[in-house]
Amino acid sequence: MPHTQPRHLYISLCLLTALVITTGGVVAQGFDPSKINWEALSKIPMHDGFIKQFNEQCAACHGEDLQGAPLGTPLVGVDLRHGDSVKEIALSISNGFSETGMPAWRETLDETKIWNLALYVAEQRQGTTILDKRADIPLIVPEGSIASERHAFHIEVIAEGLDPMPFSIEPLPDGRILLSERMRGLSIIATDGKQSDPISGTPPVYDDSSTFLGQVQGLGWMLDVAIHPQFEQNGWIYIHHTDRCSDCNELSRKGNQPVSMNRLIRGRIKEGKWVDEEIIWQADLETYTNTSDLASGGRISFDAEGHVYISIGMKAPLDFLGIQDLSLPYGKIHRVHDDGRIPADNPFVDHPEAMKSIWTYGHRSVQGLEFDPLTQLHWNTEMGPRGGDELNRLIPGGNYGWPVFTNGVNYDGRPVNVAGKLGIELDPKDAEFPVLDMTPSPAISSFIFYSGSEFPGWNNDIIVGTLRATDLLRMEVTDNKVSHTETLLKDLARFRDIEMGPEGELYVLLENASGSLIIRLLPDAPNEDG
Repeated sequence: MPHTQPRHLYISLCLLTALVITTGGVVAQGFDPSKINWEALSKIPMHDGFIKQFNEQCAACHGEDLQGAPLGTPLVGVDLRHGDSVKEIALSISNGFSETGMPAWRETLDETKIWNLALYVAEQRQGTTILDKRADIPLIVPEGSIASERHAFHIEVIAEGLDPMPFSIEPLPDGRILLSERMRGLSIIATDGKQSDPISGTPPVYDDSSTFLGQVQGLGWMLDVAIHPQFEQNGWIYIHHTDRCSDCNELSRKGNQPVSMNRLIRGRIKEGKWVDEEIIWQADLETYTNTSDLASGGRISFDAEGHVYISIGMKAPLDFLGIQDLSLPYGKIHRVHDDGRIPADNPFVDHPEAMKSIWTYGHRSVQGLEFDPLTQLHWNTEMGPRGGDELNRLIPGGNYGWPVFTNGVNYDGRPVNVAGKLGIELDPKDAEFPVLDMTPSPAISSFIFYSGSEFPGWNNDIIVGTLRATDLLRMEVTDNKVSHTETLLKDLARFRDIEMGPEGELYVLLENASGSLIIRLLPDAPNEDG
């Protein structure tokens, strides 16, 4: 298969947003990515600008390594007396502390520069940078008992040596596990941990990827896989993938290149083959783009009534175009019946120009999508740009604000201020704001609401993974707010997917360049004292 040329890739979408803002340009629908010098763009040392600014303003007192100097305290490896959130750090920089000799930088720096300094300090405290993918860090699974606040547990490796770019797992009632790998397809992990060959007959996947700014880019990937809530009766398996085609719309013909778009199908596996395929949701071919599938989102979820939900990320011609447009699929959560019919109570079924399947909109990069059986509502996890990762409670018809509202900034540090240039108006009272903002960004990913017997102390809690921070977190939710967060596993690997088995088993998919893993968290046996 021919490789997609880098000049035909839109990654990094957020980076491109930053460059447009930097030059003061306005992006038109006719924007032509073939005019971009991608080779030159890939050499831009975005992070260096933050380092330079810190060294110019702060290093004399706090040290270039943030470990402190004779004139100032360390900023990493210690608790910060006045708070360690980005907002609190920015306030400290802005106001200063005259009693310790720290100047009030609001007199000489504008708000953007102060925010960038605060974000840089917070990122260094977290131990990550925005371009640190951390897919190739050594993956060493801890042995023995691991202590946590509610349960001691240990880890069992279920399968290893998997593709470096997996996407999802789905436990089956018989103990096997469905596994989707972006450029390899769908396979089955047997109870002994052996991986099958890819299931024949599933949608084609393409491995003609390119690497840009350390990120693998491509078109035509397999994303999430999920079984129907009544799988044991009907055998339906749902696949969320990006449907790829060439010479199929104006954009593909103009650039003589393939395009792709999210699509949801269902089928069954019989004698190792994919059969009975049905298309459940598909966008108009004219909305297919050459934006990398890295921006596609791609999760599946069901509610208690059998509706199926899918998340679509910023697969628009740029990451902010079409997100606020109800006639386009980008940046939306879509909801249909399990057979693809449009529910009569969808929030925009009577809107003359809207896609009838839209449930919520204004999303950037949805990495997790789950139903909460307690509130009977869906929640999502969503990546911001540089900062602004979110945990959201999804309200039917809700607008989640991208690109108008975010606590993140563009990768070059400039504000996300494209709304005015694009003519987008959104009053704060008409937007839904996150239950939890995570700035700096840990690259929040997949999650579940745990409800099993193996870890009763975690019931109704969110178990969520991160990609860049490489941590597994437990979040307690009280009155629709995160009241407490515990780190269960720290600095392990990129947590790509988390799923619960039929008996409450907790499975985790770890992504790693040297070979991905599926692990299971198991509770330690109680001691003699109970």
